[in-house]
Amino acid sequence: MLKAVILIGGPQKGTRFRPLSFEVPKPLFPVAGVPMLQHHIEACAKVPNMKEILLIGFYQPNEELSRFLSTAQQEFKITIRYLQEYAALGTGGGLYHFRDQILSGGPQAFFVMNADVCSEFPLAEMLAFHKEHGDPSSLVILGTTANRKQSLNYGCIVENQETNEVLHYVEKPGTFVSDIINCGIYLFTPNIFQHIAGVFQKNQQDILLEEPANGWHRAAAIRLEQDIFTALAGQGKLYVYKTLSFWSQIKSAGSAIYASRLYLNRYHITHPERLASNQEGGPKISGTVYIHSTANIDPSAVLGPNVCIGTGVTIGAGVRVRESVILHGATLQDHCCVLNSIVGWGSTIGKWARVEGTPSDPNPNDPYAKIDSETLFRDSKLTPSITILGCNVTIPSEVIILNSIVLPHKDLNRSFKNQIIL
Repeated sequence: MLKAVILIGGPQKGTRFRPLSFEVPKPLFPVAGVPMLQHHIEACAKVPNMKEILLIGFYQPNEELSRFLSTAQQEFKITIRYLQEYAALGTGGGLYHFRDQILSGGPQAFFVMNADVCSEFPLAEMLAFHKEHGDPSSLVILGTTANRKQSLNYGCIVENQETNEVLHYVEKPGTFVSDIINCGIYLFTPNIFQHIAGVFQKNQQDILLEEPANGWHRAAAIRLEQDIFTALAGQGKLYVYKTLSFWSQIKSAGSAIYASRLYLNRYHITHPERLASNQEGGPKISGTVYIHSTANIDPSAVLGPNVCIGTGVTIGAGVRVRESVILHGATLQDHCCVLNSIVGWGSTIGKWARVEGTPSDPNPNDPYAKIDSETLFRDSKLTPSITILGCNVTIPSEVIILNSIVLPHKDLNRSFKNQIIL
């Protein structure tokens, strides 16, 4: 029997994903046409003997999350539950707090994965690898290769190349350690809780001596990466399975567009029915495009590559959309152009308007390059990236918006470049 745990974080996180996370919890943001979490759930549901999927985070339960869970349970025929933390407990603290729920039913092992990653999710391969490496209580990290410079932004793994044992683990090192990085996807056995319990007890002892009144919460905040993996490395208990398939973090809005491209390309194999094709009387499709069945699109529009059109979207005559996500209820009026952008829920782009951003793709000449999750500002200036229109934004006719972020409920009457419009 197997289980899966998806760590979805909470509203305090995801600041680089704003303003999109103002309207919907980040894990439910659509990537390649479906909520980000659905890709994880689909992968878990395909694993034999998978009995339950648990979501752990500190979002307040809401109608949107409840509706998603209900729909996913019916579609994938598997139990899915949300367990709400009382506070941000870290990647290890949340697991430990809900250990009884995770261990209920006696699973031999369980997957743990961060919600904000995009991957082919080689879960079956990780299970086979686990059986071949180490003792039955060993733990497995999914790893991939990054270039030397970008590896400093991730957890770095030094392995024994013959056995794949993790010899050394450092989270975001100051200098180069290894080009093998942590993907945020793990295979654990119940034995992991012994290691977490040791950290919790040590935290309690250390903190209660300093702050007896506040010791419990701080002791419960445990990080898998710094507190567990660093300590277990080199003890024959931690192994790395390296994947050659696609993987990316989804930290910023720009990385969501890149993740959509990766998943859309994968749809040729996994979900060809989700990809639009050129049909008589339909728009021109160039490359991989997802169009929701409720969208209304003029036949003279040109869409793609890497375009996702959400529910109830209206697209007028002569519209051009490329490398963009158009969210629920948006309207793109005749002859407007949308490039490298996310158009928010219910927003309107006027006739002949142009909304364009700068792509933040990895270096195409470096096979190990990852996408850079830029902050909004660098050197006190807005970092050039994709353009984001928040909820219910109106762009009048013939206005040009370049490399800007427009917060919700704005009605603009002039062009903007490299600005945040509040």
